[in-house]
Amino acid sequence: MKCMRLLIISLLVVVAILPASRVLAGEEQTPEQRKLAMEGARLWPIYCAQCHNARPGSEFSPNQWDAILMHMKTQSNMPAKNIRAIKEFLKTVR
Repeated sequence: MKCMRLLIISLLVVVAILPASRVLAGEEQTPEQRKLAMEGARLWPIYCAQCHNARPGSEFSPNQWDAILMHMKTQSNMPAKNIRAIKEFLKTVR
């Protein structure tokens, strides 16, 4: 129940922040990137919260997230498509 509540809250926050964050940054997001970021928002609390507290996207730079996600991919055997989705989500919420 706690995981479901966290997932719902995360998705609501992402839906509210996602469009505004790109507009404020002056970046346009393609429909494919938007879909990937939404999938990443769904996966982020599932994969990351299994072993530790999930970190906010703003905690690290995009280059740092690249290195972190490469490491986590090898630690978790996470599929590459899920890594890409989470990475797009983290770049979007920066």
